[in-house]
Amino acid sequence: MTHLRLKLAILLSYAIFAVLLNSVGTVILQSIEYFRVGKVSASTLEGFKDLTIAVVSFVVASALPRIGYRRSMMIGLGSVGVACLMMPIANAFWMTRLLFMATGFGFALTKVSVYSFVGLLTDSPRSHASLLNVIEGVFMLGVLGGYWLFSGFIEAGNPASASWLSVYWYLAAACAVAVALLAITRFDESAAHADGTASSLRGDFAAMLALVVRPLTLVFILSVFLYVLVEQGIGSWLPTFNRELLGLSAPMSVQAASIFACGLAVGRLAAGAIVRRTGWYRLLLGCFVGMGVLILLALPLAPAHPGVVDTWAQAPLAALIFPLIGVIMAPIYPALNSAILSAMPRSTHAAMVGLIVVFSALGGTTGSLIVGRTFAATGGATAFYLLLVPIAGSIVAIVLLRRRIEQQAEERRVADAAQPSMT
Repeated sequence: MTHLRLKLAILLSYAIFAVLLNSVGTVILQSIEYFRVGKVSASTLEGFKDLTIAVVSFVVASALPRIGYRRSMMIGLGSVGVACLMMPIANAFWMTRLLFMATGFGFALTKVSVYSFVGLLTDSPRSHASLLNVIEGVFMLGVLGGYWLFSGFIEAGNPASASWLSVYWYLAAACAVAVALLAITRFDESAAHADGTASSLRGDFAAMLALVVRPLTLVFILSVFLYVLVEQGIGSWLPTFNRELLGLSAPMSVQAASIFACGLAVGRLAAGAIVRRTGWYRLLLGCFVGMGVLILLALPLAPAHPGVVDTWAQAPLAALIFPLIGVIMAPIYPALNSAILSAMPRSTHAAMVGLIVVFSALGGTTGSLIVGRTFAATGGATAFYLLLVPIAGSIVAIVLLRRRIEQQAEERRVADAAQPSMT
């Protein structure tokens, strides 16, 4: 019964964070419509979320065993619940920034805790993989459901209505339920840190600094940074693009953006089978080329729409085609991470995961800022065309990454071959 309650609390927590983390695009749209802020100001919301995740994720590794994983999740969910309660009460744009800061803080605590709990709740590699897949699957369902949840609270005829803020009452209640489940669930966590090998902050920094100067790591960091820049640039501004360029009503703008999230989910599920046949390099190369082609084909179909589209029968073709870029780009992030981690000793994986989190967050913030500023200055079509530049840069980066991985593998083979003669 204890395990069941803990698993339920974990799944509910991940669903809550899936909704909030991926609501940036919706909140950007509503900040422009309701709070009447400029696109440049709205583009900062991604940074409040991502930079908080990066900093807290890096710091918490050594602190969480002492705090306790269950207690850490309660702290994270509690802070998010309070921020959700304050959204309709404060009724101001500055509160949206604090909300995403609280969300980033809470998710960092929760993700580290959840991954630690999975090891404690399972007793075999297969059960570990099974539970982790269920958790990540619930996360993707939360992403998809979040778009429709928010759209249900946005008035089609009056997007500037305050009714959309009511969604946060329900999210706060969900946080309270998750905290209550954790509070009544006692669980022995000693096995996760009984050996006393929890890393120190100084040790984490030293490991990362030693790793980041390697040419292989530098090329990988560039690849991850550029990819996340593109993904978050599209994801954060797609609802506003649908609203201002395609003329969709505010609820439809959010609903149409869910196609992008659905594409990411489908693409990542399919990639597991595809990568076994193609290998990571050919898969990534094809994905980046496909992204560029889709942008060049779909954006010309998106001329500025003079009226308001409030039925799917009237929706322009671009509203359905452009979000399909999610299917194409979905395999890139996990395949990139798998390629670099497979090429490095296991002793360096923890530091590398830290770098992945940090530079993914920086890439997401940069993408949202660049697209937001370009959107404000020249329009949405130009902002998305601009993403062809980092896509081209990503192609160059993965070519260099492959060469570095092959070079490192060759050096290892030479070293292994020379080993017997040295003994």
